[in-house]
Amino acid sequence: MSPLHPRLVEVTARIEARSVQSRSAYLSVLHAAGGKGGPQRSALGCANAAHAYAAMPAADKLMLRQERAPHLGLITAYNDMLSAHQPYEHYPERIRASARSAGATAQVAGGVPAMCDGITQGEDGMELSLFSRDVIALASVVGLSHNVFDAALFLGVCDKIVPGLLMGALQFGHLPAVFIPAGPMTSGLANDAKAKVRQQFAQGLVDRQALLDAEQAAYHGPGTCTFYGTANSNQMLMEIMGLHLPGSSFVNPGTALRQALTDAAVAQAVTLARGRQAALGLQMDARVFVNGLVGLLATGGSTNHTLHLVAMARAAGWIINWDDFADLSACVPLLARIYPNGSADVNHFHAAGGMGFLISQLLAGGLLHDDVQTIWGPGLSRYTQEPWLDGAVLRWRPAAQRSGDEQVLRPIERPFSADGGLRLLQGNLGRAVVKVSAIAPAHRRVRAQALVFTDQKQLEQAFRAGQLERDFVAVVRNQGPRANGMPELHKLTPILSLLQDKGHAVALVTDGRMSGASGKVPAAIHVCPEAVSGGAIARVREGDWVTLDCEQQQLWLEVDAAELASRAPEVPDLSAHQRGSGRDLFALFRDNVGDPETGASPLLSLF
Repeated sequence: MSPLHPRLVEVTARIEARSVQSRSAYLSVLHAAGGKGGPQRSALGCANAAHAYAAMPAADKLMLRQERAPHLGLITAYNDMLSAHQPYEHYPERIRASARSAGATAQVAGGVPAMCDGITQGEDGMELSLFSRDVIALASVVGLSHNVFDAALFLGVCDKIVPGLLMGALQFGHLPAVFIPAGPMTSGLANDAKAKVRQQFAQGLVDRQALLDAEQAAYHGPGTCTFYGTANSNQMLMEIMGLHLPGSSFVNPGTALRQALTDAAVAQAVTLARGRQAALGLQMDARVFVNGLVGLLATGGSTNHTLHLVAMARAAGWIINWDDFADLSACVPLLARIYPNGSADVNHFHAAGGMGFLISQLLAGGLLHDDVQTIWGPGLSRYTQEPWLDGAVLRWRPAAQRSGDEQVLRPIERPFSADGGLRLLQGNLGRAVVKVSAIAPAHRRVRAQALVFTDQKQLEQAFRAGQLERDFVAVVRNQGPRANGMPELHKLTPILSLLQDKGHAVALVTDGRMSGASGKVPAAIHVCPEAVSGGAIARVREGDWVTLDCEQQQLWLEVDAAELASRAPEVPDLSAHQRGSGRDLFALFRDNVGDPETGASPLLSLF
């Protein structure tokens, strides 16, 4: 194993230094909650305890009355509308049985909402999506607030769900916590083929039936969508941060190995609860979050985590910013190409060597902290193993020493690129992030006149009217968290990609999100400050020249500073985005949310 890379050491040290007060405040709460000794439920009154166990089987009640065996609380994000979460339907009964086999008991402590961004893309519901993360954190806290549990289990996969679950779990950081994945669906229609049909539909070359056929061939069964968006980035993060069992993130649902891993996760939670030494909040130190940053960069993961990782870290008292992402990106090589950064899906990544190979390569390059605590024990090197079934017995063995397909997964000495492909852009338009891992070098600098839009539907209308057959920078503003909840703008990807393919120089500048679907068109996203907070993006006028330069990491509006300052911000009436579809109830969130670089959360001002 190589010495730690100096940049890794530097970034970790500065996170620790800037977080001294916030981390200390977090730990004081954690120690106060965990300082009671014995099972959490031992302090309950008799009536309280009777309510907690009233519906449990007689044998479980007997164990709980004795207060000797661990009691596990399960927080589930199950619904059968999300393909990724449908496999969780019968997990509670299996978990209860597994807990009994390990000499413990388990209860469903609560459920949390789980919405599908794939369903709400371009719809009103997408304007609730980001804030659903914070609702999930709140709902997790409500479930665990009964204080009868010795460890917590979390069932969740998709975009906002895992970050919300971890934010909530950290408020009960005196307990051990284990996250249990459900796995990706098997491979369907190839991602490149799906993208081609989407472009054809945008051009009017195929009808809606052909588009629906392609989409259903791609999203065809139980499990996580197989492209490398936020959901699968979540799974990678939970493993590289030591919250999943080794090698468990990308095992398909319904398999014997998946079931064995679930049983093993429950047994490990029981072990951690018995030891009373594995508090989640202590486990999640700065090195763990830096490891998460490295994993995200090395795999070309979702840009949503420039919000979510920040928010998760802040929930544990750690302050991370976009400089940390950018500085690590400069030294972390890109080792994986998974759609949209390549043609492979996560099943191909897993088959090529998966997380075990990836972690072993990053450890060998001195780019991960090995000296961390995980749910599987001390040391991230434990995660260079992969699970397998020896008959009916679950065992672990060393992960592959060579990639099974270097078009998908590379050794550290032969990366796809020398950097992680996520860059910080700065200039008189503010600060933004751009994901360049799927952008060809020839397209990484665009200088063109601005076309200004208030939402993605307006841009779609301009495209259909033939008004975009030119070089331009699309400025899509009033899409930030304070304006309308910061929806993802996926519907722009096929249009802008098609125009780029035609030879036009095109780019996107927005205070909204593109997420894990960020593709081959340069997109400066999450622009801070956002338009409604007085950001310069609100002062852009049609025809202004804009330069988006990924290599020089610049985002410039070519307008004299005095003139720019004299312009009145253009902020339209946003009431249509704040009423209906439940958006009225989220006014409190919009009014109190922080900016994207601090995690875009209305909750984090508390820490």
